[in-house]
Amino acid sequence: MLKTNWLLCGLPAALMLLTGCQTESPSSVAIDDDDIGGVVTSTNGPEAGVWVIAETNDLGTMFVRIVVTDDQGRYLVPDLPTANYT
Repeated sequence: MLKTNWLLCGLPAALMLLTGCQTESPSSVAIDDDDIGGVVTSTNGPEAGVWVIAETNDLGTMFVRIVVTDDQGRYLVPDLPTANYT
């Protein structure tokens, strides 16, 4: 139950952090067809510690994967099941 409550509270907060940030391709991260990756930047440059959330309802139940950007703003959400993600 705590995990569900954390997700319900943490997801909106994480999405607010991403508002206004740009995403572009990372220069040194290998991305396969089943991965989502990029770099989170703002007007100040790369943003470290930002939550990046991939979620879908296409799999019969809600599927969520959360990663955090590194010190250069890079992120990689690896090995995702085939679906449409937001």
